[in-house]
Amino acid sequence: MVTATAGQGTTATGIERTSGEQPEEAVGRAPRARLGALVWGVGMIGYVFAVMQRTSFGVAGLDAAERFSISPAALSTFVFLQVAVYIAAQVPGGLLVDRWGSRRVLVGGSLMLAAGQLLLAFAPALPVVVLARLLVGAGDGVMFVAVLGLVPRWFVPGRIPLVTQLTGILGQLGQILSAVPFIGLLHAAGWSPAFSAAAAASVVAAALTIALVRNAPAGSWTPAPAVSLRETGRQLGAVWRRPGTRLGFFGHMGTQFSMMVFTVLWGVPYLVSGQGLSAGAAGGLISLFAVCAILIGPVVGLLTARHPLRRSWLVLGIIAANVATWTAVLALPGPAPRWLLVALVVVLAAGGPGSVVGFDIARTTNPSSNLGLAQSIVNLGGFLASLLVLIVMGGLMSALGGFTPEAFHVAWLVQYPVWLFAVVGVLVTRRKARRLDAARGVVPRPLREVLGRPRAG
Repeated sequence: MVTATAGQGTTATGIERTSGEQPEEAVGRAPRARLGALVWGVGMIGYVFAVMQRTSFGVAGLDAAERFSISPAALSTFVFLQVAVYIAAQVPGGLLVDRWGSRRVLVGGSLMLAAGQLLLAFAPALPVVVLARLLVGAGDGVMFVAVLGLVPRWFVPGRIPLVTQLTGILGQLGQILSAVPFIGLLHAAGWSPAFSAAAAASVVAAALTIALVRNAPAGSWTPAPAVSLRETGRQLGAVWRRPGTRLGFFGHMGTQFSMMVFTVLWGVPYLVSGQGLSAGAAGGLISLFAVCAILIGPVVGLLTARHPLRRSWLVLGIIAANVATWTAVLALPGPAPRWLLVALVVVLAAGGPGSVVGFDIARTTNPSSNLGLAQSIVNLGGFLASLLVLIVMGGLMSALGGFTPEAFHVAWLVQYPVWLFAVVGVLVTRRKARRLDAARGVVPRPLREVLGRPRAG
């Protein structure tokens, strides 16, 4: 499938050369590990708060339905619009990271998130709620790609896969913030104080970014040149035609959408109304999800770095685990036992680190001048699928009677065609990538040999 050994020539599936992922000056300055960790850490604060803002409306879904007197279909429409704007922001966000640098994009994204949450805190009617979630979607849409843009600039190549994983999994701390302190504040102090506090968090993140984040070590970052709309289209086409980009896109799709749909909207309502758990127990499972993602992520990152030619198998294995566990839950006529719900949450948590593998594939198949654009394209995979599943589930549940166990049972079946589509995409694009690599003399070693004697580096 893919190799990720720095110092070689770039191939279709990802044999990278150092200059393809970061400037030589940045590699020379990489021993500034503490400064790089600080810069990345501050960027992560903004991203963690972005995940909190993204998921806050979902954990407050039942409260929102009561506050604004809306149906499941209407509730899913709000999140649909939020995710749609997130998707629309991906390509512009990637281009802005390449052109302006991560620092400015992180500041702008944090301020948009704060504006959206503050507007939602005092929204008097549904149109204002819609505008608020659009702002949240736009701000959230640029944060992850902006943080990823810092990684190849501040870390040596051997650490990039692990730090990329950590970027994705530590972002899940935002899930804990929304599931525990945010929901606690919501129920204790009310809607407006809770969303106002969430807005203040992103303002703090913007201030820290201005003070401490730099795009790269001094003198080692060069912005991409301004290009015309036609040239932008050519760049998009060139990046998409690289098989590794498409492989990352479909891998991200298959691993990410189920956990995204669960955490961003339907997870808590499903656990409470569909499985009969208390709000506290549901929040505990969401917190467990975040903890498991944090624990699983480094393992996936190490496997990605040690076995770069086998990254697609890692993606396919995580998809298979999701399919099997959801099937076990949905095959039951009544509520699932608690241990099975815990197993479901653990498997869903693996989807986050699994989706980050797609970004690593994009990183090793694209030059630094297109890195932001390539990773934003990969990010589209999971979010396009999430958007589709979110809205279809909402429509089905409204048609079947609302937040009932029976309606949830049918609605979750929407996932299966999406998994099938993603798996076919992974297999087809992997075959194309391998053919191109074979023409360059790069052939994956037998799986038995890989498992018996891991490749160095």
